[in-house]
Amino acid sequence: MDDNRDTIDLARQTRDSVSALSRRMRQERPAHGLGLTSASVLSRLERVGSLSPKELATHEGVQPQSLTRQLAALEERGLITRRPHARDGRQVLMEITDAGRSLVEADRRSRDAWLAQAIATRLTAVERDVLRAANKLLDLLSET
Repeated sequence: MDDNRDTIDLARQTRDSVSALSRRMRQERPAHGLGLTSASVLSRLERVGSLSPKELATHEGVQPQSLTRQLAALEERGLITRRPHARDGRQVLMEITDAGRSLVEADRRSRDAWLAQAIATRLTAVERDVLRAANKLLDLLSET
């Protein structure tokens, strides 16, 4: 029973730590006026390429209708464009523009710089090695 309790405690501690880091990373996001969903949509388009609104909604875990406003606002700001689907003329694909890509890259650079500074100033060399190992474990957990 102690092993089960220890595992539950470790799960809670991991959830709390990952959540706290996630909140802190959001605080370091530059003031670009995008909500979390819009920023996530832009980031996904930058990483994977063109997607339909339905595919984007699936990846974001929302209904396609819920993305309508965000997609329209991103398009109005010139951060994404729509183009017809090559095989299905009834569908459109959303693509990130150069301006959208620049915004995503600036956002990542800013947060990476903050995190790199925090790691360099707050962690010892041994702790940085432990963090490298922990990152691999977090990646493994996120795949399940």
